[in-house]
This record gives sequence, structure tokens and C-alpha cells, in this order.
Amino acid sequence: MKKENNSMNPDNQNQASANVIIQEVKKAVIGKDDCILKAVAAILAGGHILLNDIPGVGKTTLAVALANSMSLAQNRVQFTPDVMPSDLTGFSMYRKDSGTFEYQPGSVMCNLLLADEINRTSPKTQSALLEVMEEQKVTVDGVTHEVPAPFIVIATQNPFGSAGTWMLPEAQLDRFMVCLKLGYPEMEEEIHILKGMQRREEVRPVITKDELLAMQREVDHIFVQEELYQYVGDLADRTRKHPMIDLGLSPRGTMNVLQMAKAVAFLNQRSFVIPEDVREVFEDVCVHRVVLNTKARVAHKDVGQVLEEILRQAPAPKILRQV
Repeated sequence: MKKENNSMNPDNQNQASANVIIQEVKKAVIGKDDCILKAVAAILAGGHILLNDIPGVGKTTLAVALANSMSLAQNRVQFTPDVMPSDLTGFSMYRKDSGTFEYQPGSVMCNLLLADEINRTSPKTQSALLEVMEEQKVTVDGVTHEVPAPFIVIATQNPFGSAGTWMLPEAQLDRFMVCLKLGYPEMEEEIHILKGMQRREEVRPVITKDELLAMQREVDHIFVQEELYQYVGDLADRTRKHPMIDLGLSPRGTMNVLQMAKAVAFLNQRSFVIPEDVREVFEDVCVHRVVLNTKARVAHKDVGQVLEEILRQAPAPKILRQV
């Protein structure tokens, strides 16, 4: 993502602060600038993040650094087969002294829930997150409890070694705004990591929760020209009609593309979206939602290659820059 200077847009303190978050997280996560940018953008867009990668590349480190830099109350759940839905949502406990049931909060009662290795717990426990991820609330024994705002789920999963795991169904994958992959570091970056093992810098809070909520509201009000609505709709439609795709982008996914594009514009200190913003986030929003068919496997095409083809074929609009 390129930082843009836009003389039409006056300096915005919240936009500048958002980029300070990125610089702070880079203290803990070396050489993964694009992934950090996308993760911050997803949080600014009010979405949840799925980190899908092999063990040991910094997924948990990234999640913790994001929480610390934004002053977010965080809970971490290491998912295993014996984790129960009530561990997440909470439960009602009978109080003999008062003769009433009292709600005992679960792990979701926080600002940022780190769901570590989410594919290692049962589908019943995985599904306990569906309501809270979509509606920011949980229902226990018929009583609804609101979670604190902001509320973000960052889940990690290992795509290799699937023995003893339950892969997330499409309905739950669709709740995640983006799916990110950190990958191995470059040689120079790994040497930098090795040299810094004994002098790790602490990630400090650079914004408050209220400031984050204010940033999210500003992202909501980023201007989108009519031609860009058409462009995002065209891209979504192409995923549904592509001959190598069985399951295309959902309407929720289409909205996520636009919301992520707004967040990217915000990080670039613009008050409007341009086609490059949409193109930058399209694959990250779609890669975990799109399901390929047999034709793709025969042609040795993966999801990323098909999505790149769609981006090449879809004509991007030429729009006037707006203030």
C-alpha cells in the first residue's frame, strides 16, 4: 500500500494516528508490512480476521500486538476438542443466597478475542461464535448480553496437518472480513528477527478504544463514487459466473470488499475510494469465500490465480478524485 499525499484533503489526526498503529505493530512483527496494513484496515472497517498459515510465522504475535497498540481488552482461547460453547459465551450460575441465576461472562466479553487454532475445536464450539461475530451479542438461557465495543475476533488456523481438526464451514468463514497469510520471512528479515531476540521492543498503546471507535465511524463516511459501486458489484458477479467457481462471493463479502476499500483509503489519508483500493483488498476478502470446482483443479488453478484473472478482466472505472 502506497502512502499518498493529497493536497485536497486536510490533515486528519485520526488518519495519522491509524498509521502510528501500523508503525507500532511493526516493532513485534518483522517484514510483514502488507499483512499488518490489511489487518489494521480490517479492524478499522469493523471486521474480523482469519490468519490462515503454518505454525511459528507470527500469527499470535500479530494479534497480540494489534490489541496492545489499540488499548484493547483481550482474551485468548487456545482451542482444543474439549473447549465448550459456554467457555466462549458464558453461562448462568444459580446463587443460593439470592435465589436467582447470575450470568458468568465467557471469553467473548472483551474487545479482541484471539481464537487460537480455531479448527482444533468441535463444530458445536465453533458455531458459538456465529451470533457474536455478526450481531455483537450473545444469548444465554434466553437472555441477551452485549459484548463491549469495539469487538473483534482474530482467529488462527493451520491449513496443514488436518488430523484431528474440523475445518470451518462456509457459513462461518463468511463471517471473517479477510483471510490473511503471513508466510515465511525473507532471509534478511529472519536474520533481523534473530538479532532482535534478546532486545524485543514492547508494543505500547498508541490510541484508546474511543479513538478506535471514532476512526471506525470516519471509515464508514469515506466517499464512494457511483462508478465504484458498479465496479465492486461487477467483480462480485464475475465470481458467481466464473466457469471454475462453484461458490462465488456472498452479498456480505461484497459489502466487505467496499468497507475494506474505504479503510485502505483512510489509511492513505484520503476521504474517497479509488479503484486501486478495491483491487488491493479484493483477494483478501474473497480467498476464503470462493470455492473452486473440478475444472479449476484439472487446470491446476488455485483461488488466488482465478481471482487475479477476474481482476484483469473486469474494467476498472476512471473516476474523478473527490475531496
